[in-house]
Parts: sequence; structure tokens; C-alpha cells
Amino acid sequence: QVQLVESGGGLVQAGGSLRLSCAASGNIFRINAMRWYRQAPGKQREWVATITNGGSSNYADSVRGRFTISMDNAKNTVYLQMNSLKPEDTAVYYCNVLMWNYVEYWGRGTQVTVSS
Repeated sequence: QVQLVESGGGLVQAGGSLRLSCAASGNIFRINAMRWYRQAPGKQREWVATITNGGSSNYADSVRGRFTISMDNAKNTVYLQMNSLKPEDTAVYYCNVLMWNYVEYWGRGTQVTVSS
């Protein structure tokens, strides 16, 4: 089993910044990629960003240029730096890890609220 714990969410004004963290622990072996998703009230969960164990990253169009995903392999932690936040970024943000055998694990989420 792998445990994921997100932190760093909160309330911020539009145009502000937050940095989310997700620490992985447990039976960690050969993580393929770590990802962030988000779910706004009344909407489906959507993918935000991915970083592979090789360091390659990719972003949803809605956040590209404003969000940056990074990973500290030594700490088994993934970060999401969110700049120029907009009210439409308000959501619960979830961390996801894809293991070498394609098993996925999810964190419990952290709330991000952007006020206008």
C-alpha cells in the first residue's frame, strides 16, 4: 500500500499563489508518474498535471503557463506551484501516483479556494 498526504491548500485572492505538496509513503517502489487532479463543486474530476520519474511534465491547457509540477525523488514528494490563480481554479486538489505495475493510489485531497 501507498499513502499520499496532500497539504498546502487554502484561501487566496485571485492573482495569488499557492504551493501544494503531496508526500508518498509506504510500499514505494518504482513510481512511474505522479499527477494532480482537481474536482470543482458539481463537476467531474479533471486532470491537471503529470510528472514522470524521468522528469517530463505535462499540463492541462487550463493551467499551462500558470502551474508548475515538480518532484523531489529523495523525499518522494510532488509539488504543484500555482501562480496567477483564478476563481475557476477553486476545487479540491488530489494527488495521484501511478506505480510501475500501473496500480494507482489517491490522496484525500486538499481544498483550494480562490476569491475574486
